[in-house]
Amino acid sequence: MKFRWRRRHIGELIVKIIMYFSFACVVGSLALILWTVLYKGLPALTWSMITQTPKGGFYLGKEGGILNAIIGSLFMAVGGTIIALIFSLPLALYLETYINASRFGHWVRLSLDVLWGIPSIVYGAFGFTIMLALGMRASLLGGIVVLALLEFPIMTRAIDEVIRRMPGELEQASLALGSTKLEVATRVVIRQMLPGIVTAILLAFGRGIGDAASVLFVAGYTDRIPTSLMSPAASLPLAVYFQLGTPFPEVQQRAYASALILTIIVLVISFGSRFLSTRLGKYTVK
Repeated sequence: MKFRWRRRHIGELIVKIIMYFSFACVVGSLALILWTVLYKGLPALTWSMITQTPKGGFYLGKEGGILNAIIGSLFMAVGGTIIALIFSLPLALYLETYINASRFGHWVRLSLDVLWGIPSIVYGAFGFTIMLALGMRASLLGGIVVLALLEFPIMTRAIDEVIRRMPGELEQASLALGSTKLEVATRVVIRQMLPGIVTAILLAFGRGIGDAASVLFVAGYTDRIPTSLMSPAASLPLAVYFQLGTPFPEVQQRAYASALILTIIVLVISFGSRFLSTRLGKYTVK
């Protein structure tokens, strides 16, 4: 009996050590990334870099900024997130309301998980192939569509998991009062799970704005701010990639400043999702 007691406590101690070690690795990795970006990028981060487009000789260390990449990234990520939401939310509601435990629902969720795991470069190659078939050039529209495809399975599965956490009594009570399944989905489920849905949308947005491989072929890159959907568009991840590829130390330092801007945007989105989830959670039934 005493031996079993010791063995259980030793096992518990080992699990705690692994847990603390994993936590330290996660926090340490985040701190190291933030320190590297701040240490190398903060000295090069100026107001002109945020408010100006690249001037002549920018990639040789001369004047200009990355306003084109900032606006291009926001355009593509916002557009892709809106398109993904238009398809993701109805599909997630349909999965939960109509085919939740069916075999078809299982295969739909499995397909979404597979799409989630596909590398983003594959989405870019797929979009590039479609654009060639349609005779299109690299453009802002191509970047928006490919990011929508990238975010669609992420957003759908995240919203689906959020909706599945809703207390079943609410749905049953609504149906008992004479509501249809569509009314339950639109008037009960969305309102009840709105904090989690908002979080899922912002997380998908953060994934889209930080992805480089998917837009490499379809959005192109330009030093100008896009003026139409058919114009090429720059992005922050590609700005980091192109600036790090130059042999000039000053331009490489600007790449870290670009990475710092992108990191700040992603952090703001992450904290914003937490804040909105907390605020909206006050109006839901526990």
